[in-house]
Amino acid sequence: MTPAVNKRAVAAAFGRAAQSYDRFAELQRLSGERLLACLQGAAFAQVLDAGCGTGAFSRRWRELGSEVTAVDLSAQMLTQARRQQTAHRYAQGDIEALPFASESFDLVWSNLVVQWCENLSRGLGELYRVTCSGGRIAFSTLVEGSLPELHQAWRAVDENPHANRFLSADAIARACPESRVALFQERITLTFPDALSAMRSLKGIGATHLHDGRQNRTLTRRELQRLTLAWPQRAGGFPLSYHLIFGVIERD
Repeated sequence: MTPAVNKRAVAAAFGRAAQSYDRFAELQRLSGERLLACLQGAAFAQVLDAGCGTGAFSRRWRELGSEVTAVDLSAQMLTQARRQQTAHRYAQGDIEALPFASESFDLVWSNLVVQWCENLSRGLGELYRVTCSGGRIAFSTLVEGSLPELHQAWRAVDENPHANRFLSADAIARACPESRVALFQERITLTFPDALSAMRSLKGIGATHLHDGRQNRTLTRRELQRLTLAWPQRAGGFPLSYHLIFGVIERD
């Protein structure tokens, strides 16, 4: 379980990023493509995109012939999804308390969203509840050990947390419903021209809310220099590494 999550603050952070999101969502695109591959080309009549963001994968499922319902915590994200006509229906809601009847969807899709749950078991349980018997839940999430370069660099500036910590792979496995579950781990590393660009990529997708209440602040020039020198570089670039789990759960 994560610390108490201020869902209003999370929604506000993503809302502020709604217009910039698509320009910075490379990790979300890569993760979504990997999650699609986990489903091995299966087709689904009714799909719920749980945590749709601006609706990139809602559109993908719609193009594949599915009837798509898009839900997100952020009203601004849903506005962007509607403008792009990515789904058939839209609803604002929390994946830990979904506004849908039980057994409503053949596939519940949730790409890089459940890490914002206060209680992962409850969140995955809700995804399971709204999935039809014989249907599937496909989710991806971040795992303990993500963003090591960011944590290392910030330690040269202060001792405060500047990114949320994520659950271990074992904790994520334990949170899954007691059903047929397949979990896959993968590491994805993005590379940026400088440290500031790497940090702006997090701001651009709205991933700036810290569960302990501290807010990201403006760096002084000296602090930025110290952070840049402490950032572990690779081939002249500034890497940002994510450890991900991809899960496919079959509903009994």
